[in-house]
Amino acid sequence: MPDERDRSCVKPPFSLILLPTLRCNADCEYCFETRTEDRLTLNQLAVVLRKVLDYMQDRQIDTLSIYWQGGEVMTQPPEWFERAHELVQEIATAREKRIGNYLQTNMIGYGPKWKPVITEMFGNSLGTSMDFPNLHRRVKGGTPQQYQDLWERKVLEAREAGIEIGVIAIPNAGTVEAGAEAFYSYFVDRLGIRDFQVNTPFPGGMSKAVKCAHPLETEDLSRFLLELADIWEKRGRDAGVRIGPFDKLLAYFEQGTKDLLCIWRENCANEFVCIDPRGHVAQCDCWVSSYPEYRFGNILDPVSLSDLLRRSDARREFQMRPGSLIQTEECLDCDYLAICHGGCPVRAYSVHGDILTKDPYCDLYKKIFARMEAMSGGGCHTTAGISTEPTVP
Repeated sequence: MPDERDRSCVKPPFSLILLPTLRCNADCEYCFETRTEDRLTLNQLAVVLRKVLDYMQDRQIDTLSIYWQGGEVMTQPPEWFERAHELVQEIATAREKRIGNYLQTNMIGYGPKWKPVITEMFGNSLGTSMDFPNLHRRVKGGTPQQYQDLWERKVLEAREAGIEIGVIAIPNAGTVEAGAEAFYSYFVDRLGIRDFQVNTPFPGGMSKAVKCAHPLETEDLSRFLLELADIWEKRGRDAGVRIGPFDKLLAYFEQGTKDLLCIWRENCANEFVCIDPRGHVAQCDCWVSSYPEYRFGNILDPVSLSDLLRRSDARREFQMRPGSLIQTEECLDCDYLAICHGGCPVRAYSVHGDILTKDPYCDLYKKIFARMEAMSGGGCHTTAGISTEPTVP
């Protein structure tokens, strides 16, 4: 049995956002992905896994979390995932590593044939996305309402099969107008969702008219989210409803548990990468297909992942970002620097054209942090230990 000293030295998991396909069966107006017909072969998957595990071995990391996304992952057949799961287990066992698998899907392609692989590979749970009201998600040639009706049927079918569903929601102008009560009631009371997360919208990827409304006006979005936090505190918190980012922020302020959203990590460049079906490596799925100038390299080339990352000027810019923000923005004087670290680089880049600027939702974040700190009855945030130097890969 390891002692406390041993446990304190255990490194957190490394995360891989893996896009086995860039195909999609939906036509969402604000999507940041550049869709192609590319698919990852099983042979290519083996190359990716071995190189990622080599990278982890160099850094004495024992656990890998793989987030399977797209494109739309369910445009790959379930039989492909069954073989992929066997391959993942085989390679993990040979390397004495632990690998956890997580699925993010739009649910449009879900059916009973997916149940076995979701149970075996993904622990009988999956993540999906829906907005309220739905203004921008649609099936090809269809309307947002048709998409929503289909999605609701698929979610109900999966829940009746015993699959746990988590939902990501992106607020839009209609969300703010409808209000937090209608939003909460739709997901929790009507659909029975017990775990969902609210992400801020940003104008990533190819320019489209709908993206001109992003980012949303901070005051309106702040009011909506603070009202949602109040509703969650009164009706959901003690009833087992989890709403991100509120639940994890509350855990941080109450217990010091720093398991926050990726947008508030100390330096995302040191915690995860994304790989698409062509082998392109980038910081996350927000970058890999949309911004080729910020790709780190190609993992299918004859190069190790360690060398690929070490040689990348783009990755070096990500690593420099936290220290740069302390010197060029007002972040050093912020009470919540140790939580936020300047926010999300892709939100900064898509709005300001520069990742070395702070997140455009800075004022919104500070209001949420203050509300959750007050809900906790105290606070434990500190600026102690903030480094202005990039971490060596």
